[in-house]
Amino acid sequence: MKHFLHPKNIGEIKNPDGKSEIVNPICGDKLWLFIKIGKKRVKGKEVEYIKEIKYKTLGCAAAIATSSMLSEIVKGKSIDEALKIKAKDIVKELGGLPKHKLHCSLLGINGLRKAIEDYKRKKIKDGS
Repeated sequence: MKHFLHPKNIGEIKNPDGKSEIVNPICGDKLWLFIKIGKKRVKGKEVEYIKEIKYKTLGCAAAIATSSMLSEIVKGKSIDEALKIKAKDIVKELGGLPKHKLHCSLLGINGLRKAIEDYKRKKIKDGS
């Protein structure tokens, strides 16, 4: 309930490095997700990480709570680490979801993957 009543990281990022728009085919919930990528050195290697993440969710309490939790989990993680996060990780961090609402956790995961794909596509296009 905490992440539904007081969701974190709501909003948009102007000029995001990656973005996505996704609709849950099961219930019609909609998510817009925006990411900014940063670079840092880890053990002498340059690593890209999720510097900032924002989202807008149009949906039920579970969709809002899972989007909020996802944004908290991935912020500061490398792109590779962020891509390893599973829907069950979000559900676990929330302390569970009703069985009929488990599909809501996929909304954020799929939105994150699409936003990262968008970033990588832009990066290739720009030649950076």
